[in-house]
Amino acid sequence: MTPLARRLAARIRMTGPLTLADYMEACLLDPEHGYYATRDPFGRAGDFTTAPEISQLFGEMLGLALGQAWLDQGRPEGAVLAELGPGRGTLMADVRRVLRRALGWRPEVVLVEASPHLRGVQRQRLGDVTHLDSVAGLPQRPLFLLANEFFDALPIRQFERVAGGWAERLIGLDPKTGGLRLGLGTPLPMPREATLGEVWEVRDAAPPIMAELAGRIARHGGAAIVVDYGTWDGRGDSFQALRGHAPEDPLARPGEADLTSHVDFAPLAVAALEAGAAVSAPVGQGALLASLGIAERAARLAAAQPATIEAAVHRLTDPAQMGELFKALAVWPGAAPPPPGFTPLRRPDEGTLDAGDA
Repeated sequence: MTPLARRLAARIRMTGPLTLADYMEACLLDPEHGYYATRDPFGRAGDFTTAPEISQLFGEMLGLALGQAWLDQGRPEGAVLAELGPGRGTLMADVRRVLRRALGWRPEVVLVEASPHLRGVQRQRLGDVTHLDSVAGLPQRPLFLLANEFFDALPIRQFERVAGGWAERLIGLDPKTGGLRLGLGTPLPMPREATLGEVWEVRDAAPPIMAELAGRIARHGGAAIVVDYGTWDGRGDSFQALRGHAPEDPLARPGEADLTSHVDFAPLAVAALEAGAAVSAPVGQGALLASLGIAERAARLAAAQPATIEAAVHRLTDPAQMGELFKALAVWPGAAPPPPGFTPLRRPDEGTLDAGDA
């Protein structure tokens, strides 16, 4: 057992089974043994590779999209450039560079980061930036924000459809081995139809965060672009762990593997609309990057390393790679045009959201 596994086992013996949300929070953010608190998980030497680590093209395209939104809104004074969960700072470095070179825009940079270790890495790369613990601390000013693979790491709860209703999946102890194992809590009636055995994932923290961002953007201007892997109104068990770029049992090494699950974009869109902002239909990462001009930019860079650039564009945009698995969602003030590459999501007459009705 890892040191964190022993600590969690003692906690379960004392207070009872843990929700998946409790487990994820401990595994990722425990100050002594948590995954993000103790290491740099990105790149080949880590456990996974994000789009900004694949190529500067990703950050340049998203940066130009935010820059166009800034221009469309009249270059608002005091605008803030922000990122949620900025990792090594790679994405922000690329975005900041292209905004300076293309538009001469040098906004204040604000990063929302919980890991003290990663804050240090970000300062080494980006220099003098403002770090915040949560979105609640973001300035009440025009906000131009990116969130790449941020929402997928927020803790989830899981409920399984059983004969008596919905039973929450909980983490307890195996009576034979003393190790961690999944079990079910007491069934509860919930107004959600499903077949027996179906799993419903709930990410309680995500809609309030989106509402906070969208409310600021609706009041003060700006735009947010969220990129993550997931679906629209997704169902099923997507709880997973990555270690050394390979999947493994999420309960096997608490604190030593990345824990994540697919993002359900529907609650994010609802939260943004209810906060008074406009929101887009989700668009595949490949289609978005293509519409923003990644092929043209790649052609200009390819003279130095043609094979490397071609491989990066393929990985970022091909439907069999990241092009369809990853989706993007944009939020902006209702009176402003949408950021380039995004189409407004309409609310049909019956009052429900339809990602295909754009």
